[in-house]
Amino acid sequence: MSPAQPCTGLRAAVAAGVGLSKGPTGSARSGRLLRPPSPALAAPGARLLRLPGNGAVQAASPERAGWTEALRAAVAELRAGAVVAVPTDTLYGLACSASCSTALDAVYRLKGRSETKPLAVCLGRVADVYRYCQVRVPEELLKDLLPGPVTLVMERSEELNKDLNPFTPLVGIRIPDHAFMLDLAQMFGGPLALTSANLSSQASSLNVEDFQDLWPHLSLVIDGGPIGDGQSPECRLGSTVVDLSVSGKFGIIRPGCALESTTAILQQKYGLLPSHRSCP
Repeated sequence: MSPAQPCTGLRAAVAAGVGLSKGPTGSARSGRLLRPPSPALAAPGARLLRLPGNGAVQAASPERAGWTEALRAAVAELRAGAVVAVPTDTLYGLACSASCSTALDAVYRLKGRSETKPLAVCLGRVADVYRYCQVRVPEELLKDLLPGPVTLVMERSEELNKDLNPFTPLVGIRIPDHAFMLDLAQMFGGPLALTSANLSSQASSLNVEDFQDLWPHLSLVIDGGPIGDGQSPECRLGSTVVDLSVSGKFGIIRPGCALESTTAILQQKYGLLPSHRSCP
């Protein structure tokens, strides 16, 4: 198992788990609802970096230099234990190193989030899923859904930090279909904790201005431009969260923005049966 890494600074992908099973009682997290930091205690303010090319840059493009600068800055902040705001394929998110226990605590406090609500883990490649999860579905199924607007919930492995979601044996995996996030996760080289960039119970964010109140508590904000068309309510639903922890079955924990396409793949192509935990 990877030990929790010491880290300094502020701490930070999609709520992975309405309905995730809880672990044994006596967990390190007691279910407290943490209050967000007061403005008087805020950091001087986040550095804002705008991505060139609306979040997609070709390798030979002259805009590549700005893209690389944003990647290097984000990786440096994450490795220092900071919380970074990032664009994804569904919503803006808050990311931190999943191996940094102080960063994980900072994310909960920053959002005013209940400590019994899990954080998702963001990875850069499908192959990485096998290191951090017990996979009970074919690899082809993972590749059909990832990268994409889904969170796949599976049994966690011993490789993950014990302080990450210590109340559940499961973990939600995200590989966003977003060029910057894929590059970031691969360059960082380890699991990132990821959740939505908003205060708990408030609307999700489709552009960086939506969560401007959080900027003083962040080290870096990556502006990838607006996400989605902003007009449809489905745009703010976040990823579709699917429980794949039981062989031969799937459960829809949160319908999200890709419910129909996801269930079609699971049922029609792979013959998985809906479990009793699926949402109506």
